[in-house]
Amino acid sequence: MKKLLVFLIAASIFSLPVNSQLLKKLGDKVKDKSAQRADQKVDKAIDKTLDKTEAAAKNPGKDDGETNSPNNKKDAGTENVNQAPSMKVYNNYDFVPGDKILFEDQFMDDRDGEFATHWELKAGQAVLNKLNNELALYLIDGNYARVAPRMKTPKYLTEPFTIEYDYYHVPGAYGLVTMLKFYDKEGGFDRESPLYLNNNEANFSGTSSNVSLGKTYSDALQENFDNKWHHVAIAVKNHQLKAYVDQYRVLVVPDTKEEYTSIEFAGIGDEKNPIIFKNIRVASGGDMNMIGKKFTESKIVTHGINFDVNKATIKPESMGTLNMIVQVMKDNPDIKFEVGGHTDADGADNYNLKLSEERATAVKDQLIKMGVDQSRLAAKGYGETKPISDNTSPEGKANNRRVEFVKL
Repeated sequence: MKKLLVFLIAASIFSLPVNSQLLKKLGDKVKDKSAQRADQKVDKAIDKTLDKTEAAAKNPGKDDGETNSPNNKKDAGTENVNQAPSMKVYNNYDFVPGDKILFEDQFMDDRDGEFATHWELKAGQAVLNKLNNELALYLIDGNYARVAPRMKTPKYLTEPFTIEYDYYHVPGAYGLVTMLKFYDKEGGFDRESPLYLNNNEANFSGTSSNVSLGKTYSDALQENFDNKWHHVAIAVKNHQLKAYVDQYRVLVVPDTKEEYTSIEFAGIGDEKNPIIFKNIRVASGGDMNMIGKKFTESKIVTHGINFDVNKATIKPESMGTLNMIVQVMKDNPDIKFEVGGHTDADGADNYNLKLSEERATAVKDQLIKMGVDQSRLAAKGYGETKPISDNTSPEGKANNRRVEFVKL
């Protein structure tokens, strides 16, 4: 939290005007929270020390001194880091991403040790490094480091919109800040509001509205948070902001009072304790409002059902979209769907066709597990044969990689 205060003060000096009263309130809030948690942290530290001592006694030959830091090449790639949560823990997940992808980057066009091709470096230093054999963007220097998606137009967001990324927390690292940028009509200049997420809390500070809200994560989320990948999702609709970390909704801002036009990612960069993130996606639309309504459309096009690279393994964060489909089918008991799998044009045609078929079948099987009668579902793969966008840009390819539910 001290780092958060330093960050916001730096923002007020080096960037755009920030309400001084807001900073004062945030500073008081930081002090209060620090005091409240001090005793808890001491107790937890004692408990962890006792646990380690007990473990060492049971396993005298084991060295517990190694960590799973991304800078420790020996440990990078262990099962602990790669272990994904199960679909079951996402049972109540309700995040549905936007239906048109504006920007997506998995760093497929980039090289280890270089800066990301589809990004702009605004301040500080950042570099791509491999973690578990996948490239991720590291913020390694700057108070504060700032990066932004390289977009064709400077103002590309309109509500509703969604933001997603995977975040890896290194112990001691500053959390990642999503800078939500907007135009101040009264002042006549661009401003920004930070949404700060780290390993134990979420904080939002509305620059023009003086809205300042924060929430400490549940114990279940905080436990074993370090040295693992976590999926972050942000949805903004009608000035309401919702933030999710993994399967948990960690913060709701009922009214930001701001109309955002673009984003940047920022934080206090540190080479020894870098800020690490990957798989960034920004989309327009979101939260398809079909629940409880008679379904009359011919199909539903989704980009929220995602898979491991080159596999038909559904990622757990897909449950928000899957839950939405299940509810639509419950509300419309006579409806039947063909689950259609679609890929981009990268790779061989036959491979893409087979992969899309396997993915469509995986989605069908998952919906059946969730209670949908199998007689109401069919599955078919189309590969790259039915593009809805170009196959020459990352966002075009991302829009083509989709699952469609076509009414039968």
